[in-house]
Parts: sequence; C-alpha cells; structure tokens
Amino acid sequence: MAARTMLERTERPVAGLPDAETACRLLREAADLIREDPIRRGGLLEFGSVGQVVMTGDLHGNLRNFEKLQRFCALERSPGRNVVLHELIHEDIERADQFDLSIDVLLRAAQWKCDFPDNVFILQSNHELAQLRGQEISKGGRAVLYDFEQGVGRRFGREAGAVLEATRDYISVLPLAARTRSGVFMCHSLPDPLLLKTFDTEVFERALTDEDISPGGPAYALLWGRFHSAAAIEQFAQRMGVECFVIGHTPQEEGHTIIGRLIILASEHNHGTFLPIDLSRHYTVEELAGDIRKFISVA
Repeated sequence: MAARTMLERTERPVAGLPDAETACRLLREAADLIREDPIRRGGLLEFGSVGQVVMTGDLHGNLRNFEKLQRFCALERSPGRNVVLHELIHEDIERADQFDLSIDVLLRAAQWKCDFPDNVFILQSNHELAQLRGQEISKGGRAVLYDFEQGVGRRFGREAGAVLEATRDYISVLPLAARTRSGVFMCHSLPDPLLLKTFDTEVFERALTDEDISPGGPAYALLWGRFHSAAAIEQFAQRMGVECFVIGHTPQEEGHTIIGRLIILASEHNHGTFLPIDLSRHYTVEELAGDIRKFISVA
C-alpha cells in the first residue's frame, strides 16, 4: 500500500521531533488505526498466507536499530511486507546526566503506523503496560517510569503532561498478539510455566478489562512471564494449535535463543536481531530460526 500523507509537522531543532500538539495528534491517529485494524479480532492480529511479516524483539528506544528496520522493510516499495513491533520505550541509560529519550522511537513508530496503516503493527508489552498503569519498574537501580517521564519533559517542556496522556491513550489500545495461518504465534512474552495450563486464552478474543491487565490477570501474566521451559511450551503450543512462538522480553546478549518451539529475540543492542517470516510457508522452529537476521547486517 502506498504511504499515506504524513501529518503536518512542526520540527523542534533539539531532536527533529514534532511539537507537543502535533505529537498528541499523531499518537491519537495511530491509536485510532490500531483500534480499527482490519486484521484485528479482539486482542489478536491474524495475518493471511501471502507476503511477509518481520517480527522484532524489544527495541527499548534503540533509534539506530529502528532506522535499520525501516530501511530493511522499505515499505514504500514493498507493499506485501508487514512488520510487528513491541517494547519501544524505556531505554537503558548509563549516566546520571543522560535522559531516556525513547519517546522519540515511540513517535517514529506511531508515524510509521500512520504512513503505512496496513503494514505496521504494534503489540502490547510489559514496559508499555507499566507506563499505562503507573507501575514503577526498578532496573539497574533506576526508576524507569520516572526516567521516561523526565525524558518526555526534556523533549516537550511544559507540554509534557499532554504528551504523556496521549501516550497512555495510545498504549491502552495495543493488541496482545499476532499469528499467521501457518502457525507462528507472536507476542511480547508467554506466561510462566506454572501458569500456562490454566491460562485464560480467551483474553486474546476480547477487549481487555482492568482486571486483565492487573497483577493476577491473564494479560499481565502473558506480558510479564519468564522462565520458559521446552516441555511447558510444547504443551501450550498443542493447546493453542500453533507450530512455534516468537517473543521478546527476556534479555539475549547474542540476540536470540531457542527453547523447544519458542524463539526469543532481542533488538535493543548491537547484537540485536529480527526475523522475516514468509507467510506462505510452514516452518519448523529450526527452519524459522535459520532466517533470523542481525541488525548489523543492514547497511
């Protein structure tokens, strides 16, 4: 599909970002498109059997890898290609005088969605959910939500509150997962092994409630789960009727790992990876893993 006309933008010299009013309009337009995605059924995106979908891992504000992903996808000349993003915010910062500016990547992704509404898809993740709920995350001694909000303040000054409100509205409509007809299931994570047998899979079919996204709820369990085992994944794959899962969430220093029918990708660092998936093919997990690409390979 040809690119849609971009929103009128007022550039801020400090970062090349739109001003606060334009950023809010961009996030709300992207939210409307996400809410009304034609391939969305409840909280699940369902891809057909033609074309390609590129699955990513967590990006955590890595603008360089995001731009490489845009160059690889080349959606302006590749109408049959789709891309799935998740966990865009909360970048790692190394010094006290640095700012978390992952709002930049969030806005770039929202703009990409507006430009290519039928090709760009964004899933819910635990960090976005935490931002929505105001649930502080401690990471490496940092208060992650506080740092993100400071970064938004750095970008938008006294209008930061309006941008944060639009960001929460945008996060609230993100779907939970995506699947292909050939049996590849994509989401941010999977529940802990002890929760998989009783996991409420109907959460993918309905509009999410506050109970769903709170501790103890199925969406919360899905997005925060770790400690996956091959045996538990095998049973869950049979229950869900899928061949394999592709997720992010758990850090991977080398860019990816395989646990039974599960592939975990990481996209936020120099060894980061992404995975192009041919929608017309049926894959084993080994065949799928063979197509993993490193961002470093993209010029």
